[in-house]
Amino acid sequence: MASPTVELADIVRLHGPAYRQAHPVSHHQGRILDAIEACRTAALGGVVEWCDHCNYTHIQFRSCGNRHCPKCQGLARAHWLQQRTAELLPTQYFHVVFTIPEPLAAIAFQNQKVVYDMLFQATAQTLLTIARDPQHLGAAIGFFAVLHTWGQNLLLHPHLHCVVPGGGLSPDDEWISCLPGFFLPVRVLSRLFRRLFLEALERAYAQRQLHFFSSLEDLRDPPVFVQYLAPLRAIDWVVYAKPPFGGPRQVIEYLGRYTHRVAISNERLVGLRDGAVTFRWKDYRHEQRSKRMTLSADEFIRRFLLHSLPRGFQRIRYYGLLANCHRGEQLERCRKSLAAPCADLLPRPADFREYLAQLTGRNLRRCPQCGRGTMVQIEILFPWRRPLPANVDTS
Repeated sequence: MASPTVELADIVRLHGPAYRQAHPVSHHQGRILDAIEACRTAALGGVVEWCDHCNYTHIQFRSCGNRHCPKCQGLARAHWLQQRTAELLPTQYFHVVFTIPEPLAAIAFQNQKVVYDMLFQATAQTLLTIARDPQHLGAAIGFFAVLHTWGQNLLLHPHLHCVVPGGGLSPDDEWISCLPGFFLPVRVLSRLFRRLFLEALERAYAQRQLHFFSSLEDLRDPPVFVQYLAPLRAIDWVVYAKPPFGGPRQVIEYLGRYTHRVAISNERLVGLRDGAVTFRWKDYRHEQRSKRMTLSADEFIRRFLLHSLPRGFQRIRYYGLLANCHRGEQLERCRKSLAAPCADLLPRPADFREYLAQLTGRNLRRCPQCGRGTMVQIEILFPWRRPLPANVDTS
């Protein structure tokens, strides 16, 4: 793939200072902009590499490692996939999406940690409860959920993508498979999800965990808050299941391009001219038609910062049989019931860099000049300014 002509870092460098002067930017958001601007530049230092075949030499600047940076997700994604591969089961996998209605998006933005935690909890409880019901699957399931907060137009659109094996364990440790191509009834999931989320939102309000300001300031008044939520009880909340992946290999191909997305990739950026940013987007309301949108640089940066998650917030979480506390034990029970030893699963590469090569076609060790030699580090270049603290939160 050809390198993009415009990058998010270019927009931040050119228009970030003016944006910060004109708009309030939190310390956390400021550090995100700093990281994106400095990523893969001399500001963070780097290494000099030499090819042992053709003697080609180049400088490889360090990445910022920030999870909001579009240039830093490749290695994080490959590392995560390298860990997940051995956990896949030989069964069909389903992709289920849970979305909160648009009137709740503004509340979510002003109360990110509380409401996004609530979204995870309500989603997990919904899936686990309906799956355990003997009228449906009658089994304990496991899954992981990934939080996305954006729509294609960069406006706030909080939703969870859940990847679920097509079956689960019965109380006597027997594997129960879903019907081919069908997981759980989405209408039942939608109604329970709506009830659980609204109940959690009301509890948080009663315990004064929610804060409202600007256009939502009136919601501090309890009767106004109740009235605001009333219409949401009467509408269908969006829960839908995409067609099943099939087997583990299809899951890996999907996850490889999906889990570590940021609000916008550099590949979607088309142009930066006269203080305006143009980018590609898909209009899902009109048959996923590909369109172009042009925004002022100020508005583009504002929309991008809508999706800056609280520091340390885990945007990929695991539940049920895949919960972190007992994942290995539960997976062993599943494999035993499925009569599927680890050897029957996909091979696990020894190094996550092999995954990056598979996903992108780019081998980090291969010489970009001759394509035959191996790049060897021969010198370290120190940062020319105080480096940003390492961001280990790449979830």
